[in-house]
Amino acid sequence: MKTLKRPRNLSATGFLLIVTIGLFVLMYAAGMLAFSGQGFAKPQMFLNLFISNAGLIVISCGMTLVMITGGIDISVGSVTALVCMIVAYQMERNGASAFTAILFALGIGLAFGIVQGFLVAYLDIQPFIVSLAGLFFGRGMTAIVSTDMISIKNETFLAWAKYQIYLPFGSTNKKGIYQPAYIYPTVIVALLVVLFIFILLRYTKFGRKVYAIGGNQQSALMMGLNVRRTKFEAYLLDGFLAGLGGFLFALNSCAGFVEQAKGLEMDAISSSVIGGTLLSGGVGNPIGTLFGVLIKGTISSLITTQGTLSSWWVRIALSALLCFFIVLQSIITSRKQKQR
Repeated sequence: MKTLKRPRNLSATGFLLIVTIGLFVLMYAAGMLAFSGQGFAKPQMFLNLFISNAGLIVISCGMTLVMITGGIDISVGSVTALVCMIVAYQMERNGASAFTAILFALGIGLAFGIVQGFLVAYLDIQPFIVSLAGLFFGRGMTAIVSTDMISIKNETFLAWAKYQIYLPFGSTNKKGIYQPAYIYPTVIVALLVVLFIFILLRYTKFGRKVYAIGGNQQSALMMGLNVRRTKFEAYLLDGFLAGLGGFLFALNSCAGFVEQAKGLEMDAISSSVIGGTLLSGGVGNPIGTLFGVLIKGTISSLITTQGTLSSWWVRIALSALLCFFIVLQSIITSRKQKQR
């Protein structure tokens, strides 16, 4: 007679991912019921969540990566602003091509990743202090390049920014005219990044090392893992994604200015935490981070569609969700410690 095997316990990552996805589905379904007359139930409204947050999705994936190692990077907002300003300045003032602008964006991100990764991994400086310095440096350099807003008028760049990819479904407007749903290339790039980070963390040695270091750095050292190199590579990839996300942000805004992307680092951190990434490290998933960004976008859309509430309610709602997920994470962490 065969004995039934006991089901494996749901991991912390899996449990938090289910909670995040369930919360998103519940919120969006509530929005569809409450604001169906304002177009909330239309496919384009859902796709707009990806369109308006493509850059944040990419940047949040990088944030998730370093948070799994037990670190943090609060410089990503300033890096984004600097990338947008440099891209705009080079194309409009120096006549650079849109392709050259991509290299500038990725180069800036890699430079931040190399410097901050070296300081955190090899000099053992606290990630918060290092990235705080990066935040001030990035924002200051943005102002040095130009204190005025620079609008991007490069034809190739604008063609990329406005290029619509139509999908085989859509909806009818109030006049009964069928309108196909569409996305921008930025959405495809963002989803490819999510897929890449998911595969990297789940199916590669690098991913296993990242989780091991975040779970217990001393144990990782005893296992013979190169902790410093892995941390450096995580921050390097984070910087690259910050540069890429900054370029996607520029495609969305088509301008560069000093106050751009202010508070973006907090949005990235909150999206990662709501997506199930533990602040203490060792647990996290880019799929959860994606849904964390979508939850933020859904809250913003609900408040905008409602029409009478202040935009500050987005921050209030996010803070409440953050408190909920931080408490949930602390419960999971305490249970894990008791089981050891």
